[in-house]
Amino acid sequence: MVAHNGQCLVHRAEMMTLEGRWPDALDELHRLEGRYTDGVLNKLALGDAAYQRAEVQRLRGEFEQAEAAFREASERGRQPQPGLALLRLAQGRHDDAAGAIRRAVAETTRWPDRAVLLPSYVRIMIRVKDTDAARSACRELQEIAARHDSESLQANAWHATGATALAVGDPEAALLALRQAWQALEELGAIHEAALARVQIGLCCRAMGDEDSAILEWAAARHVFAEIGAAPDLAELVDQAGLTGPVERHGLTSRELEVMRLVAAGLSNRDVASQLFISEHTVARHLQNIFSKLDVSSRTEASAFAHEHGLLGVRGQD
Repeated sequence: MVAHNGQCLVHRAEMMTLEGRWPDALDELHRLEGRYTDGVLNKLALGDAAYQRAEVQRLRGEFEQAEAAFREASERGRQPQPGLALLRLAQGRHDDAAGAIRRAVAETTRWPDRAVLLPSYVRIMIRVKDTDAARSACRELQEIAARHDSESLQANAWHATGATALAVGDPEAALLALRQAWQALEELGAIHEAALARVQIGLCCRAMGDEDSAILEWAAARHVFAEIGAAPDLAELVDQAGLTGPVERHGLTSRELEVMRLVAAGLSNRDVASQLFISEHTVARHLQNIFSKLDVSSRTEASAFAHEHGLLGVRGQD
């Protein structure tokens, strides 16, 4: 049993991640990495732990930390996909994401491993507008789910199928699949994935002319993203759905709000400077002003404040 302690803690952290308990997952992984280093299985578990840590950091928008953790996982012999491809997608490096996930799927033959890769493959193929590849992957996911009695496999298949149907302009078919995915994910306690499904359900409602229902779906998803700290998903939802935040800006200027949104999405000072066409020194100055106005002392605290108070949705000029 001692030899399996590391693997057990990795699986425990995976369940915490699924449930949106991301700080608890990180604590569990740090515990593993600090204590369970003896034995072959525990050493293998360290690679899995690094990968899982990277996944949580990616989901929270801590992209630089996630990059380092994916690299560590690879050095320990753990395949860094699909997480690294999803990180590239979140960073806007769509071609890199597509190349990485295509390579990973092409060289993977075992169905359990393909079942892990294919949902991310569909998501990335949709983003790069390769809907034929997305449809093919959906069919394979459906076949895998039909052969194996697994609620999570079926939920992933429904989610991928619905997202693909929406991408090809069939919101009615997409809505049916996404509703099934959302219900299954809710029953599994996968609150982050369920919220992602609700975002797409909202897009279906909008495409069908039902804006009121779309807003309700997005509001529910937005609440979950803010509660668990899913900064990139929250920022994308605000932009995608055209949501507006509360009037209260906590003294931040429009430029400071722009910087805050990019920081909350996980961008470094250099990346923020590049996107806003300003210097890194100016970004640092804006951050110091933000910290002072919000009475926080770090990027993480500022991002958490922004999520809690709806600052990521505030628009308008000074």
